[in-house]
Amino acid sequence: MRPTDPQFLYMILILPSLFGLTLVGEGLAKIIHDDNGGWISVIFGAIFIAVVIFAFFIFKTILTP
Repeated sequence: MRPTDPQFLYMILILPSLFGLTLVGEGLAKIIHDDNGGWISVIFGAIFIAVVIFAFFIFKTILTP
């Protein structure tokens, strides 16, 4: 599997990023409704998205010939 394959991008980048964006959106909704626990979701969502981006670049450098 190469990093340019659509399956690779979908599996490694798009699906996990959507999960991270869901965490961020849920956290923002909690913050708007005056729940301080929303900051935890926002922070974990941002960390999750950063890990996904980091993993994508790692796999891209490993799998390129």
